[in-house]
Amino acid sequence: MAGPRVKPPASPPPKLVDLARWLWIASAVVGLGRFLVQLADREMLIDQLRAQQPGLSQDELDAAASGGIVFGLLLGGLLVLVYALLANRMAGGRNWARIVLTVFGGAGIVLGVVRTLAVASGVAAAFGLVISPVDLVFGLITMAVDAVALVLMYLPSVSGHFRSQRSVSAKPPQVANGL
Repeated sequence: MAGPRVKPPASPPPKLVDLARWLWIASAVVGLGRFLVQLADREMLIDQLRAQQPGLSQDELDAAASGGIVFGLLLGGLLVLVYALLANRMAGGRNWARIVLTVFGGAGIVLGVVRTLAVASGVAAAFGLVISPVDLVFGLITMAVDAVALVLMYLPSVSGHFRSQRSVSAKPPQVANGL
């Protein structure tokens, strides 16, 4: 009769992987800060609601803006938690978490580059899109942090961490009793 399986102690992540973990979490916190700045502009939120729903009274607009802010805060907090969970799984050697973070980070970088080019070229203004300088700065910071975190996760010196964790978590082959 076999005893309970004992997991071998997890090896600490390499310093570069640990740095990538904290960069992903920092990126999510910077993104939350950007979101909070947008939510703090209550007048802009009410103006947008008024444009979308011209028949609402001022009380209804205020209530909708308040509800939107609360929902936004909950959503932003959830996003930070998801990024922290993924970053911790990635630091623990989970390749699936590294892939998910790669997709999120890559998409964020591409969208950030498109937004920056649209503002710089005047295309955004031509379509009536107003992107504040503060929003642009937050976006550039997030893109830079994401890019560094992406590079750190795929350096050749850390790729063994993900392979070694994969082999540790693999189940040993099942052997029949021979009966």
